[in-house]
Parts: sequence; C-alpha cells; structure tokens
Amino acid sequence: MSVGKKIWSAGWRIAVGALLLVWIFHSIFVNEARELAGRGALIENNQPVIWNKEQAPPRQEQWRYGWQYGPPALWQTLRSVSPVAFGVSLALMGGTLLLGMARWHMVLRVQGLDLPFSRVAEISLVAHFFNSFLLGTAGGDVMKAYCAARETHHQKTEAVVTVFVDRVLGLWAMLIFATLIILPNYALFLQSGLRTSAAVIVAMTAVASGFVFLAFRGGVSKQWSGARTWLRRLPKGDWLERSLDSCRKFGQARGFVRRAFALSTLLNLLCVLQFYVLARGLPKADVPFLALCLVVPTVICLSALPLAPGGLGVRENLFVQLLAAPTIGVTATPALSLSLLAFGGSLAWGLVGGVVYLMFKHKHHLTEGEEVES
Repeated sequence: MSVGKKIWSAGWRIAVGALLLVWIFHSIFVNEARELAGRGALIENNQPVIWNKEQAPPRQEQWRYGWQYGPPALWQTLRSVSPVAFGVSLALMGGTLLLGMARWHMVLRVQGLDLPFSRVAEISLVAHFFNSFLLGTAGGDVMKAYCAARETHHQKTEAVVTVFVDRVLGLWAMLIFATLIILPNYALFLQSGLRTSAAVIVAMTAVASGFVFLAFRGGVSKQWSGARTWLRRLPKGDWLERSLDSCRKFGQARGFVRRAFALSTLLNLLCVLQFYVLARGLPKADVPFLALCLVVPTVICLSALPLAPGGLGVRENLFVQLLAAPTIGVTATPALSLSLLAFGGSLAWGLVGGVVYLMFKHKHHLTEGEEVES
C-alpha cells in the first residue's frame, strides 16, 4: 500500500471517529442543558430559560447552552465515582491483562515457543501501551508480533501466527459469550437498539466460528487437492502455507481449544465485573450484572469493527444507546462517564506498559546483540 493510500485510510477513520465523538458529546451536553432548564437552574440575564416542548430557545442558543453547561455536568459525574470502585476496577482490568498473558503463553507453547512468562508479560504490557496510545487497534498487535518474531530465528512465522490466533480466540470466545447471554436477557433483547446490535453479534459469531473451524481443523485443502498448489502461487504463498500449517497445530493439540475458551470466558467475566463495579460506584448508573453481561461484550465486539481508530467514538455511542434501553434506563451522562472511566483504566495500564517499554527496550536490544556476536 502506498503512503498516500495509508494516509487516506487512516485519515477517514480518524474523521469518522472524531465526528462520532463530537456528535455524542454535543447531544449529551445539549440534553444536560435542557434538563437544567426544566429544573429552573438554567439562568440567563437573571431570568430562568424556558425550554420545553411548547417553547424552546433558538437552535444556536441551545448549542451554546449545551457547551457552556454540559462539560461541567459531565466532569461532576466523572468526579463523583467512588475512589474504591475505581481502584477495584483498575485491579480487575489488571486481572484481564494477566489472563490474556496466560492465554498467549498457552498459544505460544503449542507452537513450541517456550518464552518465559515474565517475557510474555513484558511484551503484552508493551503491546497494550501501543494499543492505548496509537491510532487503531492493530498497533499493539503489530508490536506484539514484532517482539515475538525477534524471540526466535527459525520460527518467525509461527511467532506471528500466535498473535493472530490469540486475538481470534479472544474475540471468538467473547462473541459466543455475548450470544449465549441473549437468552437470559430476552426482555432486554426485544428493545429495538439491542435487538439490532445482538443480531450483528450473532452473525459475527457464526462467521468467527466458521473461521476457527476451517483454520484449526482444515476444510478446503482437505476436500480440494489443488488448493495447496493454488495457494503457493499467490504472493508470499510459501508464508501463507506455513501460516496455515501453524494454525492446524492448534486444532491438533489435545484440549487446547477447550482450555483457551475456558480462560477467555473467565477473562470476559472479569471484564464485565470491571464495568459492574464502576457502575455501582457512579450515581445514577446502577445496571444489573446480567444486563452488563450482554451490553459490555456487545460494545467491545462491535467496537472491534474497523470503523474508527481504536473504536474511537463507536464505543461511547454504543454505551449511551444500549444503556438507555427502557429496561436499563441509564441516562446519557452517566452512561458516557462509565465508558470514559473504563477507558481511563485501560490508559492507566497502558502507561504501565509504556514504562516497561522504556525500561527494557535497551536491555533486550543489548542481549540480542550479544547472542549474534557469540
């Protein structure tokens, strides 16, 4: 891909994400100003502003009121979170990262790459740093694959494949988790917004399940003898064939898929619990745990679609829309605050990864240089 195309690809995604963020913040701020006026607390020229269905200020005035009074209201909601709840949510976020490290360590061992868990943890934290602070969700995975490939001189393809498979397994397990949780949330599922989102999740689950089956168990190449010959003729065909063979090892490893799925399910529960604790620590954001078991995986999976860098704006809009369902009834500002606080916890762990990157980058480069010289 040329430089111009890369800039265009990143540019339009940034624009989409920025527009989504501006739109959701604008809508929430204007709504906050409207609610203040309804309580008689919006004062202009020593007179209360009349803002109801029968009488409303001009649109430009509504926007001005929104951006004047909305940000302080959002900041007040963010400040109102219980410090204990935020601290526990940070610990739970760390737990999800730890389980993710354990799953990748398991994936690496299937390929015969016995990295020490401490090195796996270091690379994972560095990857989380790049995922948090670089545009796009692929930044961390690219760095993770790069570091993994440098750990071996003869299995670079297999090392890169482990990063891809780890991401696929995590997303696949979360999709199945969200699909199964629809049944106990059937009343919530009937809400129009959630019904549409849940339908997309079910479709994504079917596609992901088919992909995992074909990648791990084999499909086309077993039925069509000429598939491998055709594959070798493609650009980088040898690399693709070796990657496919690496994927087959995961299906052949006894009990691997079952163990990885169980670990991913536990990770999903911790992720939901993180949001539940934050919601309990926020005023006017009390959401039933079972409802969050549907909403949180749905938001995470839909945000993974390549619509905006890092799910920028998509995540916030989804949380506000889905938590506003009548059976949940969380208003826009607490819903947005919940999303922002959870993202803040992720950024905090990203900073930890940044410190790890700065501390150990030179050390590992030196070690590799000594190995080459020997």
